[in-house]
Amino acid sequence: MLSTPVRTIWAIFKKDLAIWLLNRRNLVATIIPPLVFLLVQALGAVAVGRSPVALVTLDHGPKGLQMQQIFHDADVFRITDATPAQAQQLLKGIKVVAVITIPANFTQRVDAHENSPIDVTVNNLNLDFTNDIRRSVPDAITQFYQAQGSTSPIKVTLHEQDLRHRDVELFQYSVLPTIVLLLTLSGLVTSSIAAAREWETRTIKEMLLSPAPRASIIVGKVLSAFTSTFLLGVLVLLLGDILGWTQPEGVYWLVSFLIIALVALLSTGLGVALGAALQRIQPVIAISINVAFYLFFLAGGVGVIAFETVWLQNIAAFIPLTYGVHALEQAIFYSASDQLGRDVIVLSLCALVALGLGVLSMRRGIAS
Repeated sequence: MLSTPVRTIWAIFKKDLAIWLLNRRNLVATIIPPLVFLLVQALGAVAVGRSPVALVTLDHGPKGLQMQQIFHDADVFRITDATPAQAQQLLKGIKVVAVITIPANFTQRVDAHENSPIDVTVNNLNLDFTNDIRRSVPDAITQFYQAQGSTSPIKVTLHEQDLRHRDVELFQYSVLPTIVLLLTLSGLVTSSIAAAREWETRTIKEMLLSPAPRASIIVGKVLSAFTSTFLLGVLVLLLGDILGWTQPEGVYWLVSFLIIALVALLSTGLGVALGAALQRIQPVIAISINVAFYLFFLAGGVGVIAFETVWLQNIAAFIPLTYGVHALEQAIFYSASDQLGRDVIVLSLCALVALGLGVLSMRRGIAS
């Protein structure tokens, strides 16, 4: 037979978990915002990841075709092969950001070791696109001359040594902060609603009149919200692995689960504190969503925090989610444990503080 405290915890755990699964408002408030944000990130990555250009190849000799292939293989352009007239039409219609033209005498001039200009016409409506073209075209030309080997009039040697063993796409890089946002939203919304519901529906009085220990009531609330949030995070991580977005290896699966658990525990504690303090469902939903997004953005969720402005870096140092995002990136993208100890300690301490606030808030609410 289970003891009374354990039975109480189990009963509250099952009840809150069942309500969470059946409550569409919970699911919408938790899942829809991260999905919308992920969609925006995906559209943004498509828009800026590779610049759309029209490539006009007037030289069909060996060097001209080789140059054409290098542009195609550069992996920084979305190329449309076109005639001069088609290219101008695409440029005027803002279908491409630039027109790159390989001249008709390109092979002849390269073989004669003469200047072999490639014409680039750029629509500088956006500095980001313009700078991409300015950097990428000379890089492609450099690769062309390197490919000529000893016959090249310009001696070029390229050697790349990556600091990371894996290249991460722009959209992939945005997935992990979005998972952390999902965990934060889920923990805050689920636990705050579960706590506030007891006061709004007056069921808290029934609990207090029952022989259930008050500590068991609090533990049951926290445990149910943590479990649902943790399982949701694991499910999204596994889905990301299937889709090729997030693919941890070996022991770093366990590291990823640990970080997900700590972020879930942190957000759950904050949610319980918020729900017990406000004791109304509608306010806690609105405030939970806003708190989650503010923490997400202040933690550098939309970029690389190391490259952000100094003031944002200083703020991010005090946001626990910063350490969660960093630990997940190192484990999942790079199979590394760089500063893992620091990240785990910060998240653990913040989770304990959040749980302490949640317990304190619940006790004050029950006492009143």
